[in-house]
Amino acid sequence: MTAEFAVALPAIALVLAACLASVQLVGQHVRLTDAAADAARALGRGESAAEAGAIADRVSGGASLVVSEDGEFVCATLQAPGRGLLAAVVLRAESCAVSGGR
Repeated sequence: MTAEFAVALPAIALVLAACLASVQLVGQHVRLTDAAADAARALGRGESAAEAGAIADRVSGGASLVVSEDGEFVCATLQAPGRGLLAAVVLRAESCAVSGGR
């Protein structure tokens, strides 16, 4: 093993760890987006915010839900911290549906 390889190995490991953490973060954001869409559809059907929150929690794995109404639309906004090396990153997803269930 050469000295150059010994010096470069920690940098390569750090770049690889950052790449894997970012892939994990993207996957978490996709789950959060799906959970926001599910919660918005539930709210649009006329279910309560608690039921929509339970649906979002089951899909996302523990995100905070904020419900807002904008005219004929009802919107669900989910927010969750990242995991692993990128725990400082806050993920946010919003989805709206027509509130026809009321």
